[in-house]
Amino acid sequence: MARPITLFTGQWADLTLEALCQKASSWGYDGLELACWGDHFEVHKALESDAYCKDRHDLLAKYGLKVWSISNHLIGQAVCDLIDERHKAILPKQIYGDGKPEKVRERAAQEMKATAQAAKALGVKVVNGFTGSSIWHLLYSFPPVAPSAIDAGFADFADRWNPILDEFKACKVRFALEVHPTEIAFDIVTAERAIRALKGRREFGFNYDPSHLGYQGVDYVQFIREFGDRIYHAHMKDVYWSSTPRRSGVFGGHLNFGDSRRFWDFRSVGRGSINFEEILRALNGVGYRGPLSVEWEDSGMDREHGAKEACQFLKGEEFEPSAVAFDAAFEKK
Repeated sequence: MARPITLFTGQWADLTLEALCQKASSWGYDGLELACWGDHFEVHKALESDAYCKDRHDLLAKYGLKVWSISNHLIGQAVCDLIDERHKAILPKQIYGDGKPEKVRERAAQEMKATAQAAKALGVKVVNGFTGSSIWHLLYSFPPVAPSAIDAGFADFADRWNPILDEFKACKVRFALEVHPTEIAFDIVTAERAIRALKGRREFGFNYDPSHLGYQGVDYVQFIREFGDRIYHAHMKDVYWSSTPRRSGVFGGHLNFGDSRRFWDFRSVGRGSINFEEILRALNGVGYRGPLSVEWEDSGMDREHGAKEACQFLKGEEFEPSAVAFDAAFEKK
C-alpha cells in the first residue's frame, strides 16, 4: 500500500478541526497531522479525558481520515531559545507567563513532556516539532566565535532535551525534529552533531522537510540516505530558489515571504525547485513507510487551491517500491 498522504494542520489553525476535516477529505487526503494549537489537538484535554482522544479519532473517521502524528513546534521552540518579546506572539499565555527566560524554558520543557503523554493517549508514536537553539545567533562567525561557545550550545541542548526525551522513552513515543534554520540542527552537519550530543538515543530523530535544506545548498536527498533510520516523519513542502543573483541572498534581507526580491521562497508542492521523485525514491530506499504530510505554505497562491493540488501531485508521484530486481528473471536457478 502506498504511503498515506496527510495535511499538517498548523497553517489552518483558524479553522475548526471539523471544518478542516471536511475540506481535507474532499481534496483526497488520507489523514491529518494534528497541530497542538487552535482547537485541533489540545494536550491537556487529551490528558484529562479518554473521551477527548476518542472524539478526535471519531471526528477524523467521520470524514474517512486518520492521524499518525501530532506536532508541537511552537512550544518546542522555547525549550532552548534565548527568549525575547517575539516568543510572546507564538506561545500560550500559560507558557510565556511573565516572560522571564529561564521560567519560560522550564514551562516549555514540561509542556513537551506532557505532549509525549498526550501522544500516547491518542495512540500515535511520533511528535514533530522544534528544539530552539541558544547558539543560532552565532551562525555567522564575526565577531569570532570560539569553538567552545558552539560546544556549550550543543551541551545546553542535550541538558534541556534529555529529560524531555526520558519522558518520550517512557511513553514509547519518538520526537522528530524538523531540521530548520533557528533550530539546533539546520543541515546535515548539525544534525549529526545533535545526535552525538544526545549520545545517539533513539527517541530523537527527524521530521524530514526538504524545503528548509534546498535553498541553503544542502543535499536534501543525501540527508535521507544519511539519516534513514532516524526519519520518523516526512513533511512535503516545496521551495523555489533563483538560478541567478537577486537583491537579497540566502539570509533573506529582512524581507517578508512573498517579496519578489527574495532569493528563495516557499512554494506549493510541485511548484518550486525540489525534486520530489528523487525524495520518494530515497525514502523507499531507506524503508520509510510513514505519512507524506503536506505542510502547505505559498504566499502567492490560494491555500485551498494549493492544498488540493499538492495532494493530487503527491498521489501522482507516489509509487510502491519494487520487491524484486527488474532483471531477476535472468538469474540462474
